[in-house]
Amino acid sequence: MLDVIWLIPAFPLFGFFTLLLFGRKLGDPKAGYFAAAMVLASFVVSVGAYFDLLSMDEHDRSHVETLFSWVPVDSLQIDMAFLADPLSIVMCLFVTGIAFLIHLFAIGYMQGDEKFSKFFLYLNLFVLSMTLLVLGENLLVTFLGWEGVGTCSYFLISFWHTKDANATAGKKAFVTNRIGDWGFMLAMFLGFKAVGTVSYFGLNEAAEFGALSETTATGIALFLFIGAVGKSAQLPLYVWLPDAMAGPTPVSALIHAATMVTAGVFLMTRMNPMLAAAAPEVSTLIAWVGGITALFAATIAVAQQDIKKVLAYSTVSQLGYMFLAVGSGAFVAAIFHMVTHAFFKALLFLGSGSVIHGMHHEQDMRHMGALRKLMPVTAATFIIGWLAIAGVPPFAGFWSKDEILLFTLAKGGASATVLYVIGLVTALLTAFYMTRQVILVFFGKARWGSHANEAEAAHLVDADDGSADTAADTADAEAEALDDHQPETHGAHGEFKPHESPWIMLFPLVVLAFLSTVGGALNLPSFSFIPKDWQHKLEHWLHPVVEVGENHITDTSAYDAKGLLALLAIAVALAGIALAVAVYGKKAIKPIEPKILADGWRYDAAISAFMGGPGRKAFEAIAWFDQHIVDGAVNGTAKLVGGTGAGVRKLQTGNIRNYAGIVGIGVVLLLAWFVIGRGVL
Repeated sequence: MLDVIWLIPAFPLFGFFTLLLFGRKLGDPKAGYFAAAMVLASFVVSVGAYFDLLSMDEHDRSHVETLFSWVPVDSLQIDMAFLADPLSIVMCLFVTGIAFLIHLFAIGYMQGDEKFSKFFLYLNLFVLSMTLLVLGENLLVTFLGWEGVGTCSYFLISFWHTKDANATAGKKAFVTNRIGDWGFMLAMFLGFKAVGTVSYFGLNEAAEFGALSETTATGIALFLFIGAVGKSAQLPLYVWLPDAMAGPTPVSALIHAATMVTAGVFLMTRMNPMLAAAAPEVSTLIAWVGGITALFAATIAVAQQDIKKVLAYSTVSQLGYMFLAVGSGAFVAAIFHMVTHAFFKALLFLGSGSVIHGMHHEQDMRHMGALRKLMPVTAATFIIGWLAIAGVPPFAGFWSKDEILLFTLAKGGASATVLYVIGLVTALLTAFYMTRQVILVFFGKARWGSHANEAEAAHLVDADDGSADTAADTADAEAEALDDHQPETHGAHGEFKPHESPWIMLFPLVVLAFLSTVGGALNLPSFSFIPKDWQHKLEHWLHPVVEVGENHITDTSAYDAKGLLALLAIAVALAGIALAVAVYGKKAIKPIEPKILADGWRYDAAISAFMGGPGRKAFEAIAWFDQHIVDGAVNGTAKLVGGTGAGVRKLQTGNIRNYAGIVGIGVVLLLAWFVIGRGVL
């Protein structure tokens, strides 16, 4: 399969062109099944490539498949080539595998949408771009996919573009990512200038064997990090990701779990020898940006009311964990958490989509509750996702998150200790806000009802005992949660009752719930109760790729105390869950949801105010300077030369008598100069 590794992006490319030409004719649901089949075919090729690599010796697990010479310009020789190695195949397996499940879910979720085939056309294009990104043998092929996922995110986030919020969110994602793209391009230019190639092999070997100065390696690493910050939504460029949930829920799942946001972490891992050759402060910077982003986003998630927005901020926070791992030299842990996060975050987003589908497009958790009896499969799978992200063993998220915390502390020093504490606090907040979400959506009293009109909205049904509560009773019981919300119609007609989703939407949930449960087995730690053959599977698999930059911690005190640290991480997760149960389940503690957290610390608003005020004036001043000073100088020079030329052109009449006259005048002037000026006579 390694010789046909190009089929991984080729299948979704074929799907894209087919749907472009015949999508409307295929219609709903055939267009969806066709698009899903193309992604499944890519997954099958990825599995074949995995077994091919597995049969090789560890240090031979690398295969480059060159399709053609793409950019042959003097010393710049770039091939359209794909690299199949342990890292790229891990990425392909979970990107195509989870994308296939998301495609299946979307067939049910998007049923009846008038742009059904166009939606799947975009999804196939998204998967094509992501597989190009991870399979690229050089930075330029990766950049092709990098730009592709950015463009697809714009198409899909603003898919329902007639709504202002969706159109704005799409543009926001597109524009914000251009900042990161600037960093990526500068890194590419600097790498080519220093090494003469943009091939990963060439750049990483130059960094590993000292062909690059520390200053150059630091510059490349920093510019790559800027690119990663934009694509993976870290501070200060995280603002586009929470709004990205404006698109259809399958898109949210695809962006947040399997494709775009993982690109930054992948890039930093791919270039880990460059990080190792850079100044140590670069890794420290990456760790701090990741740690602060993780905590910052977690504090915002605790006060969100939209079911998808809680998950969106959760994604920003979990990505922060991954960058904390990268900055701590834990590249295996970063990829491990990326994979487990893909399992449970795709599960949670699709689960929220199932809830939204069953609730007739209601997304406000204050209008939910008690859905576990009416949506049992969705509730059961969502609860598994909750336990996984909360860090409860034996679910997948516990193992990967604990690995990151261990490496963070093992790095040593005061800075590492502070980052470890930040990681623990973030873990507590994660367990808290996810438990809050589960309680508000699936437990307690039902706060939903038909909002088709005001009269129906006044009677909310208690799903616990089947009796009807008055709006006043419900308001008393849920006054704190309902806050100042006003009922609004969401398209329900007649008697409203949430319902479970069809099998095509539930099947992906069940599969992802299974993966979220057992996914930790990919890289179990070296505890005595775990058989040695089951330990560090992913670490052994990725070893040839991350060998240079990976931090070795077996001789540290943190590693010696890993059992106690794991127990501490479990205690923190359980404390977060217990606190949320006390607040939202037992109502023993009054909820604290300050508006400043609901408003995201007003970070987004501050940026908007700046860009609309001083920033706009600054841009206008720059535009005025460019138009009047720079362009004025250029245009003035052109006008001066043009005017001079026009004046001189008048002398060029083609009349011999005129030319003779001018020559005569010149002779007279010369004679005058010699006689009067030089005193010859």
